[in-house]
Amino acid sequence: MTLNRDLSSAGAFVILGAAGGIGSAIARSLAADGARLVLAGRRPEALDALAAGLHAHGAEVETAAVEASDFAAVEALVAGAAQRHGLVAGIVNAVGSILLKPAHMTSEADLADTLRQNVQTAFAAVRAAGKVMTDGGSVLLFASSASEVGLPNHEAIAAAKAAVGGLARSAAATYAGRKLRVNALAPGLVETPLAARITGNAKSLEVSVAMHPAGRIGRPEDVVPAARWLLDPASDWVTGQVIPIDGGMSRVRAGR
Repeated sequence: MTLNRDLSSAGAFVILGAAGGIGSAIARSLAADGARLVLAGRRPEALDALAAGLHAHGAEVETAAVEASDFAAVEALVAGAAQRHGLVAGIVNAVGSILLKPAHMTSEADLADTLRQNVQTAFAAVRAAGKVMTDGGSVLLFASSASEVGLPNHEAIAAAKAAVGGLARSAAATYAGRKLRVNALAPGLVETPLAARITGNAKSLEVSVAMHPAGRIGRPEDVVPAARWLLDPASDWVTGQVIPIDGGMSRVRAGR
């Protein structure tokens, strides 16, 4: 499949959690192909820094401070993007969290926060797309390899990310008739600021690397090709999929 290398006329792409490791990598890739971007998140200074770098290379970029779990705020963001740009071609929800605790040590507040950051933000993105993107397009969510294979101390995040996968499949069925595609990627451990408490500990990192048959943890750039493919209008026959991007962790048992 040949991807569109000129997205300047495709419409706007809205990225929630755009200042994070994976969100910013996707933003840079889309900008390199001329996409118009609406970058959203809770840290205006980080969004502005990312936008400044993209502007320097000629990209058309807007930023917005948005709480991604707020249904009304996300709907207003997407509706505004559609009004200004004529069309929203894609929404990415790159918001998420990592909680590593066994169930008996997980508080109600821990669980509520994990569900809010992962499930509620994904639902807000799908809900906004269903209301605004009436002429098709792509919604990209993020599940996790933790929801694809049982890992110790991942109960809350695994439950949340499994819900994201279920949301993607159901929404794909609901909106298929209007050519609105909904898919999710399920990464393994990726070296981002969000994962710094794991990757910054030598023993934790060693254990994590050993869990990935490819022999290393991921980098944000490892996720970009699949994300770019799912967002591209050329991939209009792909919907309802949860695709592992995890160095083989959820599917492969490599002998060493």
